[in-house]
Amino acid sequence: MCALPFAVLALERSLAGEAAFSTLAEKLQSPAGRILLAVTAWAAAQHLFAGMRHLLMDVGIGSSLSAGRASAYAVLGTAALIGAVALVA
Repeated sequence: MCALPFAVLALERSLAGEAAFSTLAEKLQSPAGRILLAVTAWAAAQHLFAGMRHLLMDVGIGSSLSAGRASAYAVLGTAALIGAVALVA
């Protein structure tokens, strides 16, 4: 939700012209831009996988305490891995 204004701004800049798109691409390649992209990728992955986990738990898959705890750790680890890949890629 917090990344939405930045995404709209990036879309607007990318459609404004080739020079504006090049400037945006340069800013996203900076260390701060790469961290912003990695945090955004981590948050989106966390949200997606936690939602899938809850949907599965709603139908009775993995709803025990031990399975729920394991799936929570799996969601956290997978989202962190995706954030790390986004940071180095």
